[in-house]
Amino acid sequence: MQQIYSDIMQFRGSHYAFGYRQGELVKDSVMLTNRQRQWKIRKPRFSIREDEVKEAILPIAPGIWDELIGLSDGLKISMEEVLKEFGGYRLDYVKSGCSIFTTSDYMVRNYDFHPRTYEGRYTIFQPSDQGYAVIGPAQRITGRMDGMNEHGLTMGYNFIHRKKPGAGFICNMIGRIILENCANVEEAITLLKQIPHRHSFSYTVLDESGETFVIEATPRGVEVRQSNVCTNHFEILGEENRHHLDDSYQRMHAIQQQQSQATDGYQAFRMMNDSDKGIFSDKYKNWAGTIHTSVYFPKEKKAWFALGGDRKPVIFDFARWLEGERISTKRVLGEVDTDLPFMHMANVR
Repeated sequence: MQQIYSDIMQFRGSHYAFGYRQGELVKDSVMLTNRQRQWKIRKPRFSIREDEVKEAILPIAPGIWDELIGLSDGLKISMEEVLKEFGGYRLDYVKSGCSIFTTSDYMVRNYDFHPRTYEGRYTIFQPSDQGYAVIGPAQRITGRMDGMNEHGLTMGYNFIHRKKPGAGFICNMIGRIILENCANVEEAITLLKQIPHRHSFSYTVLDESGETFVIEATPRGVEVRQSNVCTNHFEILGEENRHHLDDSYQRMHAIQQQQSQATDGYQAFRMMNDSDKGIFSDKYKNWAGTIHTSVYFPKEKKAWFALGGDRKPVIFDFARWLEGERISTKRVLGEVDTDLPFMHMANVR
């Protein structure tokens, strides 16, 4: 077993100041070194133009553009480099797993991916200039893998495939834009139909009303369905699915068979986080091992978070934080059954 951690970052202020502070914190980190090394190994197959990214982001989320400028200044690197690493537009995304289960009261989500991609950063940000406050784990600094905003809108995404990519935003940036700009599931659905998508993903959204929708999104089209379970295949856009989906269906069926026993949020968390329930995954070498489990309660504005399996969740009272209280926890600790290095903890290749 390997001990891992996620640092908690709390910030209230402008997007520019948030970006600058994040740049200061990661400037000399092993995470940034690892990201820069990866570009030396795999050259990008496309160019990222600053004017193109700016034109795409500004009409939707101008604050995030300011954050990228702040990152550039804080890291003391060019905007071209910042956009290549953290811009969330036209970037590539490798395969991953992930499972989501919802009821009218909560969303519980397993984030399944490769350790060398994980940044170990859990953010709580209340912007003073534009957008809603959001709590959740970060990816590529500016993106969010899952999370909840001040209105109780909750989001998580699931990988489908990378075939025929488009000129659009990648999943974690789309997740961030949803949470910062949408107050409910209807607004999230509208945004997902309008925003350009780089790859094919499902986005599950839940809000205070208790309704859950799964939005199947590709560069070629978007479809919406109501469901409380989502893994790694489309139900409506079936022609978009990959050929090998056994693992996705196995996790979906495992959730469906056990969901009647998930009588509350904690039992649902146990269903997803316990390593003997058939949903938690140890396939880290295949880019599909469970790294964290998140639970969000839109009505209570609480968030739970755990690293690795068979853990107890760390509980964040987001409602009290929104009222001005500061969270005393500095770091979430966990254990994962793999010897693969994590991006934020060791040099990776």
